[in-house]
Amino acid sequence: MKIEKVALFILCLTFGFISCNKDDDADEFAAVEIRDRAEQQIIDNDSIIGYLETHYYNSGDFVGNSNPSIADLVITELLEGETVPTGSTLLKEAVGDSKKITFANTAYEFYVLNLNPNAEGNSPTFADEVRVRYEGFELDGEIFDSAVTPVDFDLVSLVPGWRKVLPSFNTALENPVIENDGSVSYTNHGVGVMFLPSGLGYFSGSAGGIPAYSPLIFKFDLLQMSENDHDGDGIPSYLEDLNGDGEFTIANPDDDTITHDDTDGDGVPNYFDNDDDGDGVLTINEDIDGDGDPTNDIGANNIPKYLDATETESKA
Repeated sequence: MKIEKVALFILCLTFGFISCNKDDDADEFAAVEIRDRAEQQIIDNDSIIGYLETHYYNSGDFVGNSNPSIADLVITELLEGETVPTGSTLLKEAVGDSKKITFANTAYEFYVLNLNPNAEGNSPTFADEVRVRYEGFELDGEIFDSAVTPVDFDLVSLVPGWRKVLPSFNTALENPVIENDGSVSYTNHGVGVMFLPSGLGYFSGSAGGIPAYSPLIFKFDLLQMSENDHDGDGIPSYLEDLNGDGEFTIANPDDDTITHDDTDGDGVPNYFDNDDDGDGVLTINEDIDGDGDPTNDIGANNIPKYLDATETESKA
């Protein structure tokens, strides 16, 4: 799946002027100029607003629909001189104000259309596993990726926009139903569309023919989620985001460095490190009271023992 390219995305940022997209007529990688993120965000936001102001969707088909899906969604371009048909809504009116976050030292704006705010299941964190159906396309309508049958993704492995959007949606409340033909159906799950600037997508990188600096649109059905503990240390991965920014690894475009949520400085983010403080004691073994949660075992330095390499009491 093309959206599982965040590692390649970070690599492209780190090594600067090398694009992740090969030239069609050559075996060598094509050079791509690395643009200023803030300047590119302004350009992308204008492009996305232009799209939202010139496209509408069949909103009437979602009124009273107790089990909507992206299969019900039709987005149509509003041609010059036309008016939005009855039973449809201009996307700009439907999405409302932009969502705002800071990523890679840049203030980003993106837009979200929630087509089923009544979903009542669980919401994933930015670090969890999700089961989805989706379709990804560019502003010109070119589809670059899709999955009509459910697929599982680790949100950590996807482009950043997915980690920023899906935690605001809910999964199906009930367990899936296996139909007589072997297919699986879900009831009352999250349904949405995200409109992402390139900085929350592939930015200067590319995948599957998507040009560098392309804003992206994803339709998605959020069906199920499961909580991740990537290193099996007894701490849910989302709790190992030390600075609370919703990321574990950040490529800094200002000085081409990569920083981590990494307590012991060994280059491995805590969520993937089963000895977070590097003291030779596995994090899971620093659960002193045996309740399965090392985060509440506070040591003499008033921090959890699993983050304090000077704490030796748990080694006995």
